[in-house]
Amino acid sequence: MSVLEKTSSESIIALENKYGAHNYHPLPVVLSRGEGVYVWDVDGKKYYDFLSAYSAVNQGHCHPKIVGAMMQQAQTLTLTSRAFFNDQLGPYEQFVTKYFGFDKVLPMNTGAEAVETAIKLCRKWAYEVKGIDEHEAQIIVCENNFHGRTTTIISFSNDENARKNFGPYTAGFIKIAYDDLDALENVLKSTKNIAGFLVEPIQGEAGVYVPSEGYLAKAKALCEKYNALFIADEVQTGIARTGKLLAVHHENVQPDILILGKAISGGVYPVSAVLANDAIMNVIKPGQHGSTFGGNPVAAAVAVAALQVVEDEKLAENATYLGNLFREKLNEFIPTSNVATLVRGKGLLNAIVINDTEESDTAWKICMALRDNGLLAKPTHGNIIRFAPPLVMTEGQLLDCVSIIIKTLKPFEK
Repeated sequence: MSVLEKTSSESIIALENKYGAHNYHPLPVVLSRGEGVYVWDVDGKKYYDFLSAYSAVNQGHCHPKIVGAMMQQAQTLTLTSRAFFNDQLGPYEQFVTKYFGFDKVLPMNTGAEAVETAIKLCRKWAYEVKGIDEHEAQIIVCENNFHGRTTTIISFSNDENARKNFGPYTAGFIKIAYDDLDALENVLKSTKNIAGFLVEPIQGEAGVYVPSEGYLAKAKALCEKYNALFIADEVQTGIARTGKLLAVHHENVQPDILILGKAISGGVYPVSAVLANDAIMNVIKPGQHGSTFGGNPVAAAVAVAALQVVEDEKLAENATYLGNLFREKLNEFIPTSNVATLVRGKGLLNAIVINDTEESDTAWKICMALRDNGLLAKPTHGNIIRFAPPLVMTEGQLLDCVSIIIKTLKPFEK
């Protein structure tokens, strides 16, 4: 066994605190193994994973088909850069474009990189196709969005913790209220030089806010009316998480630009993608955008395997069924509770709101108690707990988790 395998949880946490940047505040549990819906800590304690690495591990931890594809490719060819062709990228590009119904894909590595790519693509289309004067393009975004933490992205964030002392900020963005079609149309019709509308179909980091029925379809129609691109950030909501392959599919919407990441690799390898049709994607020419690792052979092989698992194991259908069951069971409990005020979500992307302020530590304490009871989750925005288990979960496992959640909440009743 290695030194780290013999080291206590406290010692490993101390190592991170001493040698790692303090840019995260993890729940104090040190994980060493995962399989399906379960993870184990260094002491051998078993937990349900109810976060799925922020919906990256939709296919379950260490899915053998995905890991097998990675191992096989890693023993053959790992990286060529895009200076040369490789025998995995073309087949992957054909697979993923047909899978999601687009002409072309631009492969990247992380969700934030994919968002940056989509912004660049939207702006270049605006200048070269729509005819907006260079440097004048504006992209509409929503308040309380979360699209990543790069310098450009935090420029249009409401999260002051992510913004403060990281300026100067990037111009070219107009913020409007989420789920507000009037606000969207007012900007589209009154502001010249609108290139696109960047939106999360469900605002996950903000607390799993599901928009009003019809919002996405009507927003897409408004973008078409005013010749602006509808850009869907499905990094967290995509790949079957909400009960459809994409969350926009609940309203039969096909984005102009689609942003994917996280579960496109099943959490096995960093993979992200931006998809669009030729009329948009063809504005990108050699040398104008790229990544050394984007589209590497391992990423391509892993993504194909991960997407095949989603289809073969009918994970979207499972997410629909189990998500409905989860909300049904918690909605039976909530009227009897004064600590949990509501549950909301779609598919297996859900959250409960805790009856306390955002500045309180009640949700954190509940997550600590959930940990002690064998279930891992994290708060978001102080008084909201997000629940997003792997989509391979069974009905029996889900009901067991509901029992753990209710049992854990009861001691916190006021």
